[in-house]
Amino acid sequence: MATTVQSDVLVIGGGLAGLVTALECLQAGQRVTLVDRDTRDRLGGLALWAFGGMALVDTPLQRRMKLKDSPEIALRDWIRFGELGEHDVLPLQWARYYVQHSRAEVYDWLIANGLKFMPAVNWVERGMQGDGNTLPRYHVVWGTSRQLTRRMIELMLAADKGGRLTLLSGHRVTALDSAAGVVSGAVAVNEANGSEVRLSASAVVLAMGGINGSHEETRANWVAGRPLPATMLNGAHPFADGKLHHLVAGLGGNITHAGEMWNYAAGFPHPQPHFEGHGLSTIPCKSALWLNHRGERIGPQPLVTGFDTHELCQRVAAQEKPWTWHLLNWRIAAKEFAISGSEHNQRIRDRQFPLFLKETLLGNHRLVKQMAAESKHFLVDDTLAGLCAKMNALAGTQDVKPEVLQATADAFDANFSRGDSVVNDDQIRRIEQARHWGPDKLRTCKPAPLQKPGAGPYIAIQMQLITRKSLGGLQTDLQSRVLNAAGQPMPGLYCVGEAAGFGGGGASGKRSLEGTFLPGCILTARAAARSIVSGR
Repeated sequence: MATTVQSDVLVIGGGLAGLVTALECLQAGQRVTLVDRDTRDRLGGLALWAFGGMALVDTPLQRRMKLKDSPEIALRDWIRFGELGEHDVLPLQWARYYVQHSRAEVYDWLIANGLKFMPAVNWVERGMQGDGNTLPRYHVVWGTSRQLTRRMIELMLAADKGGRLTLLSGHRVTALDSAAGVVSGAVAVNEANGSEVRLSASAVVLAMGGINGSHEETRANWVAGRPLPATMLNGAHPFADGKLHHLVAGLGGNITHAGEMWNYAAGFPHPQPHFEGHGLSTIPCKSALWLNHRGERIGPQPLVTGFDTHELCQRVAAQEKPWTWHLLNWRIAAKEFAISGSEHNQRIRDRQFPLFLKETLLGNHRLVKQMAAESKHFLVDDTLAGLCAKMNALAGTQDVKPEVLQATADAFDANFSRGDSVVNDDQIRRIEQARHWGPDKLRTCKPAPLQKPGAGPYIAIQMQLITRKSLGGLQTDLQSRVLNAAGQPMPGLYCVGEAAGFGGGGASGKRSLEGTFLPGCILTARAAARSIVSGR
């Protein structure tokens, strides 16, 4: 016989959105049950492992850097880059809400709760034609998202006055209790022993993440007509499998924009994978040459990160084989190579500012050496011919000809044959433009020949497309209430974070300005809590 746990609010999913919802409800005096599939030490979901970048609008940090931002400017960027149309009624409402409230409800709120940001705003997703972020908005949490997540857990536990919080780890929700259209709880299974728990609550909040943890769901929802690679890595949480989305749809909920995803074009297998197919997402080096499986530079417009991640994914997915190569040298790697997430950003994660500053100025040779030692997909050699042999050995082909790889490097280096002032290459132009912004200049090499004496050895990294976040999800209003196909709220049911497409079922549209995900979790969660507490 199943045991029963009663509370005012049931939160399904212990990622950032679920934690913030639980925290805000507890602080308002509600009894909360938080149920999560993972182990207690991994409470926090994908946010526990994320980098911690946030797109925020008109913050004190921006102002200190003499950036004149506003919700009006940000909204224009958002709508244009995301290709949102008039039919995207709820996503547009959430986009507008985000740009208007990210300063007060995210930046100020986090500062008030003991978090800090790094002292520089970065400029990402500029758009291929300047149609993305028209100015820098990317704020990085000092301590990465791990510090953010741990702080939310700390605050949540501190808000548990009188045992009002029930935390169930290792439990999977298998059904929602619904009668006469009203959701009143759920059934969960203890995955260790198979026992059932009935969870009764007047408000149920879905915070289970997106669908990109399941390649089956990812492929099933892939937009028709977009190139789909034969293989992909998984950079999402494996429990974000879409099963609860379908369960809610069976009760009348509406899933929208399910084919829109925020994937990355440059991933490689995790040397110590946490789950099957686990990949690491690099922050691709701007100065690396992005090559196809034959060692030829992808073109005619070269691939350069930092401008349009969606476009990069389309270009990579359209290649003849599901992998590409990054060709660079040690000089570039030490300055530019980085891996997204907290795991491989030790200096930021552990708040070691002197060491962070040293590695920024002198190069992160530690990380380059680590990947060279741990990953078979990170190849190093003193000669291009030797590197070519290693690339073919890894791929199990003879696709890369040494003369082709040499010609690729020679063609790029020829740009500098007439001096630095006479260069006509789109990748170099984009690098120079990126270096105009101070924080980007610190992490981007001055353009130089790949075969520059003393810059070696050479490095080749085999890359694949890697799944990450869902941009679509369950349709919600500005109170984070789940809507049915008729656009009416489903009584008792809320949805937050990635499960809600970070608001409205698809607030970002086709593209994100990057860094909108963690704030989207916070904004939707706080909206849900306000609605629950006020009885609306």
